[in-house]
Amino acid sequence: MESLHEKATNLLTRLIAVPSFSKEEDEVASVLEDFFERERVNSFRKGNNIWVKNQYFDPNKPTVLLNSHHDTVRPNPQYTRDPFKPEVIDGKLFGLGSNDAGGPLVSLIATFLHYYPQQNLKYNIVLAATAEEEISGTGGVESIWTSLPAIDFAIVGEPTLCQMATAEKGLMVLDCIAYGKAGHAAREEGINAIYEALPDIEWFRTYRYPDVSETLGPIKMTVSIINAGKQHNVVPAECHYTVDVRCTDKYTLEELLDIIRQNVKSEVKPRSMRMRPSGIAEEHPLVQAAIKLGIHRYGSPTTSDQALIPTPSVKMGPGDSARSHSANEFIFVDEIRQGIETYIKVLNEVIL
Repeated sequence: MESLHEKATNLLTRLIAVPSFSKEEDEVASVLEDFFERERVNSFRKGNNIWVKNQYFDPNKPTVLLNSHHDTVRPNPQYTRDPFKPEVIDGKLFGLGSNDAGGPLVSLIATFLHYYPQQNLKYNIVLAATAEEEISGTGGVESIWTSLPAIDFAIVGEPTLCQMATAEKGLMVLDCIAYGKAGHAAREEGINAIYEALPDIEWFRTYRYPDVSETLGPIKMTVSIINAGKQHNVVPAECHYTVDVRCTDKYTLEELLDIIRQNVKSEVKPRSMRMRPSGIAEEHPLVQAAIKLGIHRYGSPTTSDQALIPTPSVKMGPGDSARSHSANEFIFVDEIRQGIETYIKVLNEVIL
């Protein structure tokens, strides 16, 4: 365990030192290729995605996927530290991406190395370090799915305090336009598109869907961006606004879109219908392992690559989601050890 923990922590310091913004992960992907080469593990690459298979991979066995991402958001302006300078202070490893999702990623890599040379596993293990998660891009795990062996279930590494998210809300982003008619603001002419948008925005704010998910709770809709007008003395003809819809397993995205369009006058266009709710059955061996080990289970309100993985999956890993995207991001070094230990304990219940 100490050897795995040291390898994981050292790798994370290398990853932090390399900028890896979404769609700009070429160098960090090369760092991972070099790491696996040094570990004498053959790796595969497509775009900026890297994946590896256990030494005794058997195509006749089922396969578990260990997946996390190596891209990061850009550092926010409140950083007081160099985001690309990994430093351990008071047990905290500082650096951009250390918590989201560098800690989970290197913990999964260490877990993979633990099982890599073992024979007679019930399952094959594939580990994938993927790109573009932070922007839900099409060049990440989705782009390599057909290149991977058939996957039976997956563990997605994200900072969850090593708790197990057995369900995850989906995401549908809506671009809406309320229409009016331009006119002079000083005279009683025109139709103000902002005023036309207000009843619709109020509907988004107050509407409650009748069916509530047992694992994910209610659907949440948030108007997050609004823009209208260019001059103070002109009544705006259009009001553009964006709605963030966090979806549950009680409605399909198509059903939600239909309900929304029936209730608002604005033109409503979804940016994507890809990020669907995901989860896993209570009787699945992964969930049963968590129950046996006393690991807390919950439904996650945030969205990850889990939404793009079309097999049963859970989300779990070291670190705290509350630190994600924050200034002076960090992960406790001991959390990485806890992550490795937790992943191995759970998988031992399933694949040995």
